[in-house]
Amino acid sequence: MQKAIALLSGGIDSPVAIHLLRERLTIIPVHFHQMPLTDDREIEKSKELAGVLHLSKIYLVPFAPVLKALVEHFPHKNYYILSKIAMLRAAEILARKEQAQYLITGENLAQVSSQTLSNLTSITKHVTMEVLRPVLTFDKQEIIDLAKKIGTYEISKGPEMCSLLGPKHPATRSDPHEIEKELASFDLLPLLTESIENAEVVLYSN
Repeated sequence: MQKAIALLSGGIDSPVAIHLLRERLTIIPVHFHQMPLTDDREIEKSKELAGVLHLSKIYLVPFAPVLKALVEHFPHKNYYILSKIAMLRAAEILARKEQAQYLITGENLAQVSSQTLSNLTSITKHVTMEVLRPVLTFDKQEIIDLAKKIGTYEISKGPEMCSLLGPKHPATRSDPHEIEKELASFDLLPLLTESIENAEVVLYSN
């Protein structure tokens, strides 16, 4: 069976996305955390979700240095777009290590600022691997209902910390060429590589 690296945020959408593809792919989740900027609640949620989803292991990746670099070196309005590109590029590094062929996200069209059609286009154009988005066109209530059915909703519900460093008025539209210029202005690769090298791996006996 082919492998995929799945971004597991601790929110409602990403566990459902993993569930929908779990029978077709061997899925390895990765959680990008913001410690020490935050406490360990998001980490513990993600670890619990990986167990409920019967996954074999999870990578817990320290991502605060990368997110700080995005704030310091790039236009703040594009923070959510650039942070998702950074996570996906880090996931690509992990995918090479794990010999995975795909990436999976819980992105849901137009739900939040980075997930407008325009911004999803900008994100996809700056990632080399194929990104699977199984809940892209789901209604939010459909996702919630499925999360309740598979036992992840109660773990996932509540505020997420992804907006900790984000702007008050994020860009809802973006030009892929402008994003390309911004990414070329600062080399994120050393920080992304270091984040993956410093990841903690939690194994499960499922």
